[in-house]
Amino acid sequence: MARVTVEDCIDKVPNRFDLVLLASHRARLISQGSQITIDRDNDKNPVVALREIADETLSPGDLKEDLIHSLQKHVEVDEPEAEAVPAIEPAAAAEEMAAEAPEADEPVTFDRMSEEELLAGIEGLVAPEKSDDF
Repeated sequence: MARVTVEDCIDKVPNRFDLVLLASHRARLISQGSQITIDRDNDKNPVVALREIADETLSPGDLKEDLIHSLQKHVEVDEPEAEAVPAIEPAAAAEEMAAEAPEADEPVTFDRMSEEELLAGIEGLVAPEKSDDF
């Protein structure tokens, strides 16, 4: 890494190990398309990340929180406790289901299709256009 840039960052992040972690995390974010806050000046992503830390355009505390959040696999969320739902009596539930069910006297009908009609329908389908994206 650029020695001058690292020396500029030491007063912002006193621990060199933490500095390397934060700068590498920021360099990965830049590689993934994150907006940079300084002029690139033909520098590579790690040097840009160090220059952002040195110029204090990014807070080391915010970078540290973002790094921790990116490494967490399970985040606990405080959810409100579910309210108690009153129990439905079995007799009332059976009556409701019987009211919603279709009449048994109505016959169920299905559309029937011959093999020839099926083949004619398949032949009429248009193949999707191929693109160069895949």
